[in-house]
Amino acid sequence: MKKFIIFCFFFFAIITIKAQVDFQNPPNSTIAFGDILLAGEDASLLAENYLRPSVNSMISGMNSGWYSTAKTHKKFGFDITIGFNASFIPSKDQMFDFVSSDYNYISIADGSSELPTVLSENESETIFSVLIPVLSGDYKAGSFTMPGGVAGDLPVNALPTPYVQLGLGLPFRTEVNLRYVPDLNYDSKVNGSSIGVGVQHDLTQYLGLIGKLPFSISIMGAYSKVNIDYAIGENLSDGISASNGLAIFRLDTWTIQALGSLDLKILTFYAGVGYNSGTSKFNINGDYTLSYDLQDSNQNSVGTIIENISDPINLDFSSSGTRATIGARLNLLFFKIFADYTIQEYNTLSLGAAFSIR
Repeated sequence: MKKFIIFCFFFFAIITIKAQVDFQNPPNSTIAFGDILLAGEDASLLAENYLRPSVNSMISGMNSGWYSTAKTHKKFGFDITIGFNASFIPSKDQMFDFVSSDYNYISIADGSSELPTVLSENESETIFSVLIPVLSGDYKAGSFTMPGGVAGDLPVNALPTPYVQLGLGLPFRTEVNLRYVPDLNYDSKVNGSSIGVGVQHDLTQYLGLIGKLPFSISIMGAYSKVNIDYAIGENLSDGISASNGLAIFRLDTWTIQALGSLDLKILTFYAGVGYNSGTSKFNINGDYTLSYDLQDSNQNSVGTIIENISDPINLDFSSSGTRATIGARLNLLFFKIFADYTIQEYNTLSLGAAFSIR
């Protein structure tokens, strides 16, 4: 599951992680993702608590790195930028509280009350017990294991969002920036794509003589969208099989910012303040057959019971908040190197290089 999660969150940015973990044959160090389905109605809440930091981190990352100056291109000027955003994981989101009263059918075997999220440095796995009453007075019984965090597998314990961006100057001191990853297919299981568009408009032109100074101000807005589909195999584990299984991930992000920069010949210093927002959906669709141990009220096994479910997990995430960025750029003729740091829900470091013709 760990590498599946990492793969999904990297795929849209063209980071190909070797998928040595698949749904049919997970190694001992991880589990089949489908095992969480044994939790019944509790599966969605547990998955939401575990995955939420990864979505919030992606929203912070995808809304970063859109600019390295407040000065817009001249008409038909352009740049090609290769950049890298790294969103750092706050300690408060590395663990989540397991409040037993929020769940109806699951409990933790060792009684733990604080569990690692997907972006935790804590790799400890958690064993859950499942006990679901049936009409006969007996219980459907089972167990599954949730993995620990994957932060140790990430560069500098931060979730990266690399990108390639094209900027083009338009009339009226406006420029448009495009990020695009076409539909990509990995191992016939994963399809993903990403697109982003940003518009920046120079306000310095309205300031009269101030506009003659090497200081620029502008306003920009950007939107990004990610789509990832993962085809789930038929045999998830000994107790779970799937038909037409599909994991679906959708992410939409927005940002609007006011920018300022001091544009010198060799160095540019820039800053921005603004607002981020984003929404995401993560669904597990398809038809699934679950096998439980049937137990009586004394927890004696009296047989097995088979249950069929459809489209079992549907999660919605959202995140929003203010942001402030400060950065610097080195100007070497047509070649630019920049770095900036953004204070936001998930503080983000952005690095990049651009070939630019003004």
